[in-house]
Amino acid sequence: MAQLDPVCHLSFVICHTRASGEGPRMCRNIKPLFNFDPPVAMDEIRAASLQYVRKISGFNKPSKVNEPAFLAAVDEVARISNELLRSLRTDAIPKDRMEVAAKAKARSRVRFGR
Repeated sequence: MAQLDPVCHLSFVICHTRASGEGPRMCRNIKPLFNFDPPVAMDEIRAASLQYVRKISGFNKPSKVNEPAFLAAVDEVARISNELLRSLRTDAIPKDRMEVAAKAKARSRVRFGR
């Protein structure tokens, strides 16, 4: 059975491990982080930023020569994402994180039979 990466799970980024057991593969889906109770934490924003940079660069883990640029991109995406999330406003009632996670897990069970 595939395990969710704990950091990805916290940030609502769905990551499945490879069938070969080599570790997590690139995430397919980054979930919204706005309007949750409790509000998103910086480590969750950074985890989502890491997945975004992995996706657009095509690297799960960059080479040594590309690592500085890769990490700088993660930092910058996290910084601007934090700025965006802190400046957004809504009148909608914040979503409960545990309820949203439970619904996603139930959908996954139906979709993948797990």
